[in-house]
Amino acid sequence: MSSVDGIYTISATASMTGVNAVTLRAWERRYGLITPTRTEAGHRLYTEEDIERIKLILNLLDEGIAVSRVKEALRITAEREVAPPAEDQGPWQQLQRDMLEAVASFDEATLGRIYNESMSLYPVEVVTRLLLLPLLELLGERWMKSDTGIAEEHFFSVFMRNKLGARFHHQNLQNTGTKIVAACLPGEQHEFGLLLFALAANARGYRIILLGSDMPLAPIPHVVKRSVSQAIVLTGAAELVPQAIQQQLITLLEKTGLPVFVGGQASSRYRNEIEAAGAIAVGEDLTVGLHTLKKFIPVK
Repeated sequence: MSSVDGIYTISATASMTGVNAVTLRAWERRYGLITPTRTEAGHRLYTEEDIERIKLILNLLDEGIAVSRVKEALRITAEREVAPPAEDQGPWQQLQRDMLEAVASFDEATLGRIYNESMSLYPVEVVTRLLLLPLLELLGERWMKSDTGIAEEHFFSVFMRNKLGARFHHQNLQNTGTKIVAACLPGEQHEFGLLLFALAANARGYRIILLGSDMPLAPIPHVVKRSVSQAIVLTGAAELVPQAIQQQLITLLEKTGLPVFVGGQASSRYRNEIEAAGAIAVGEDLTVGLHTLKKFIPVK
């Protein structure tokens, strides 16, 4: 990490906070939320105070505050030490409605515009928790209520897989941090949650070896050895045979000697078996899972 006496480059700041460089620049230019110093060559430098301010901004965004209102919330918090505005004052419900309307109209251009704008201004975990996952729930409710409900869900799934996949591969090639093998559990066909994890982990500087859906665990030790990875992340919601997954995890741990993290609904449903095997069940919350990962596996 590039730092001298508490001064950090934009890449180091992005790795420390999980906020990518594009978003940091947008917060500075469009909203005046942070004001880094500049070198003679024009490169941005961030202080420890800037890092703490970014963390406070993240807390406000996580409460649902619109990025356009964060500066005022920061001022109020500093002057009066009051709680941030309520979540319903944020932009998320309107964005959900706008995206749902775009999906119902099969309007990829509008859907892409809303998605790109949200991802440029907010960390991926915030967009995931307050926009994408609620939208998936809304689409699930429409599954049987609309003549095109199934088509809408498929349309959105393909859109998100393409968007997340392209963003992930672009970011992953630029990272040189700790390598992590990530895959869906056996039987899990949906990669959406895995891609969201990979993208968020990228933003923190991790390099992800992505193996995709329905991955048998037996080949993973060979992948770990050849890629020189330092941890394994598995995720999924599919039904598993409890005794079978416990034994497979035991074998995986014995052969790799690395920490194994299990997320998604499976980590809640089979927590006893996961922990009995010696693996780490991180639950279904993406941000909590990333914090747990960082405790065991810091970014190098």
